[in-house]
Amino acid sequence: MDLNEYQKASRRTKMYPEKLDGGIYYSTLGLCGEAGELANKVKKIARDNNLDKEGIKGELGDILWYVASVSEEIGYSLEEIANYNLEKLNKRMEEGKISGNGDER
Repeated sequence: MDLNEYQKASRRTKMYPEKLDGGIYYSTLGLCGEAGELANKVKKIARDNNLDKEGIKGELGDILWYVASVSEEIGYSLEEIANYNLEKLNKRMEEGKISGNGDER
């Protein structure tokens, strides 16, 4: 399955109020929540020395769902988002600006 197929398939499971400006608020807040759940799983590696790979896989899947949702809400495919990101990072690498702070490097 490619990214755009995933994005289309993931839309069949969306379940949030349309009154929320198309769902961008719900999807963005969901993404933040899932990122926090991932961080909690990783935190437990340090605390308990327990790598819960299946749990992390599940959280990454939830994050991907919300990334697909936010992308859809603003009119981009996941493929467009992925390509844009790689182009940006490759440009930074070529210019020797891969490390540092800020979006405008």
